[in-house]
Amino acid sequence: MTQPPSNQQPGGFGAPQDPNQGLPPVPPVPPQAPPVPPTPPPTAPGPYGQQPQPGYGYPQAPGQQPGQPAAPGPYGQQPGQPGPYGQPPQQQPYGYPQQGQPQGQGGQPGPYGQQASPYGGYPTQPMYQGAPTPPPASGGGGLKGRTGVVAGVAAAAVLIAAVTTWAVVSGGDDEKDPIAGPTATASTSAGPKPTESVDQGDGSGDGRGGSDDLNADRKPGEAKVGWLLKNDVDLPRNGSDVHGPWIVGDTVVKAMYKGVDGYGLSDGKRKWHVDLPFELCAAPPEPAADGSMVFGYAESAKDGAKCTELQKIDLKTGKAGWKKTVPKATGFFAFSDNTLAISGNTVTAAGSSSAYGFSLADGRQLFKGATTGCKPVAYAGGSKLIAAMDCPSGSTGKKVQAVGQVDPNTGKPRFTFQLEANWEVDKVYSVDPLVVSATQREQKKWSIFALDANGKLRSQIQGGGDKFAPSCGGSFVIFGKNLQGCTGVAADANTFYMSTETDYGKPNEVVAFDLKTGKPKWRSKAPGEQSMTPLRMEGGQVLLYVDPSYDKGGAVATLAPTGGAPQILLQHPASTASIESSFYSAGYAYGSGTFVVASGRVSASNDKDEMQVKTMMAFSK
Repeated sequence: MTQPPSNQQPGGFGAPQDPNQGLPPVPPVPPQAPPVPPTPPPTAPGPYGQQPQPGYGYPQAPGQQPGQPAAPGPYGQQPGQPGPYGQPPQQQPYGYPQQGQPQGQGGQPGPYGQQASPYGGYPTQPMYQGAPTPPPASGGGGLKGRTGVVAGVAAAAVLIAAVTTWAVVSGGDDEKDPIAGPTATASTSAGPKPTESVDQGDGSGDGRGGSDDLNADRKPGEAKVGWLLKNDVDLPRNGSDVHGPWIVGDTVVKAMYKGVDGYGLSDGKRKWHVDLPFELCAAPPEPAADGSMVFGYAESAKDGAKCTELQKIDLKTGKAGWKKTVPKATGFFAFSDNTLAISGNTVTAAGSSSAYGFSLADGRQLFKGATTGCKPVAYAGGSKLIAAMDCPSGSTGKKVQAVGQVDPNTGKPRFTFQLEANWEVDKVYSVDPLVVSATQREQKKWSIFALDANGKLRSQIQGGGDKFAPSCGGSFVIFGKNLQGCTGVAADANTFYMSTETDYGKPNEVVAFDLKTGKPKWRSKAPGEQSMTPLRMEGGQVLLYVDPSYDKGGAVATLAPTGGAPQILLQHPASTASIESSFYSAGYAYGSGTFVVASGRVSASNDKDEMQVKTMMAFSK
């Protein structure tokens, strides 16, 4: 068994398979029972009317033949015993829902980038019968226009990044510790640019047509639809990813293609617009405490343009601040795109071969990430700055990664926790407390573990027989890794909260795990036949989004840290449930009593339809 690093407790994820056990041959790595096939996402419009592609069967474990038992579980289960979850792969009873089916019923919606953890886009990830070809990415994430090998890899990644539901690799009390061109310019305008249509209604419609009165059939106790926006931007052929939404004071902000826009939270009217010279390719998951944000955009309009240009914008006013060019990476992974994170007065830009920290105040370079030893490849921001690092392994066939806290002013590590060989840092679900998702891609194994303030192992989440599906939409980047941006998870000082997978017509649950032990403390079921998703902590409680169903609108709710039933804060109208559920790969924001849902991607089969795509919708008391 691979020995753990010095800062871990003895043990790991189980010994390699004993070849004398008579099971199908598998590589000498900790095995796991095959994961349950995911519930497919809603169909979204393809870029230009692509037909669904033929599906593929779910891949077997390496060397495993259909119908044969899985290799022994990761925690030393003997042959013939159930895996850590005691559940074999199950046949999904539903195919892909049709366009307009309520979001979240039968899996979180998502294009190529709307992956569910643990890894969202494995090289062997299946496509299901009837699955639409995911729309190729444009500016977001630096995927558009790649040529040669980069184009090939990007295209492959688009095809493989389907929604997947996995079981957490953890179990009972006898388990071991986890191994786990030109200088850019920006212009602002105070008025709408261009005019974006705002539908608020006049009391004459049924609320289901998009241009009718959205509140005509609102029932007592239901929230009001404040406004509904449609697309107004002429986009490239394959559409564009959307960054956001973010609520800053009385403004809600989203960014797409070559612009960033701020809208009145109460009326949906555009307050400001910032033009960028080339396509957006990166944005932090959240703005800084002062309401500012730094966006990344391409260096030129050429194919293969790198995501190297930074532009600061005050999201409250739309005022464009400093501009900065990130030094270009060199070496084999020089085509890596930068991902951005903000912590305190620092914004970081990191890729697979370089990492930098810049002053949020004036854009000056504060540090460059280490180039020897454990080198940062991505950061997670917030109240602390967390780095994912590649470390020397001494072998080309072995990969070693680490996660650690760094000083946001100097980039120097405060602690480093090294994972066992061939485990990768996947996502950071929380920076304080530090909760990390780690994966073994080829073996499709997943672990979630927590570290204390000194970087010592605190616990490993024990998933039992449940299947979980954190959704990390819009965070897939070729040759780069966004560590944040996931929904379906939340954490406070002592508890980690995660929602179980969704299944059409059945309520899911939120499970609370004790961060001291990793064991479940309690669980709460979603109301009715809906599903619910943790968004973040809010006032000491778990803030939830309850997905709409065919006959009931979505809702904003909270869960007490002690458990119980969800408490509804904002019940959205049933009459607009079909519109609410139509936002593709949706993003959410809640502030000042208003909930905003926004499409995570805008794409249509022609220019006329493109201008009819609904982009944002707001609900309030």
